Amino acid sequence: MRALLLIDLQEDFLNPPPLAEQRSELVQAVQRWIDWAREAGLPIIEVRTVLPRDKSTWARNMREDDQPVALEGTEGVERLRELDVEPDLCLEKRRDDAFHGTDLLDRLHGLEVDELVLAGVVTEACIAMTAATAYAHDLKVSIAEGGVTSYDQKRHTAALKWLNEQYRQDVVGPDDLG
Repeated sequence: MRALLLIDLQEDFLNPPPLAEQRSELVQAVQRWIDWAREAGLPIIEVRTVLPRDKSTWARNMREDDQPVALEGTEGVERLRELDVEPDLCLEKRRDDAFHGTDLLDRLHGLEVDELVLAGVVTEACIAMTAATAYAHDLKVSIAEGGVTSYDQKRHTAALKWLNEQYRQDVVGPDDLG
């Protein structure tokens, strides 16, 4: 079974420039994917970064720069208000990889999911790390056309190329998936 996996579609990630400028277009694309999944009867899984104020779980760069994102109890952890979605499953993560320190793999197995369509931010970080780990767990991964983006277009393009060449993960549209 296929599932739509939404990653870090949160206020803290899409408020600062340059993602703020891409927000409307990204939200429209992701909403089309959400509607596609609902029409196809596929599970929608939302994974959000939520960090405690205790720095011990922050990523190294956040600790070194003393600049965390998505701190628990702040508006920044909230789902983008424009998205109309009631996910079948919501998980919280603390690192880029949605599998790291979560029970995502067990949950996917419980839903009999063996194929993921990824949407969210940012391409070269959370999307790429999650996609690579999914591959390591023998899950087929497709990248949602228009549904992923980055602060840096060159990194975005390079990450998509790497995922395709290394892991055979293609950028697809809903029509490509039937």
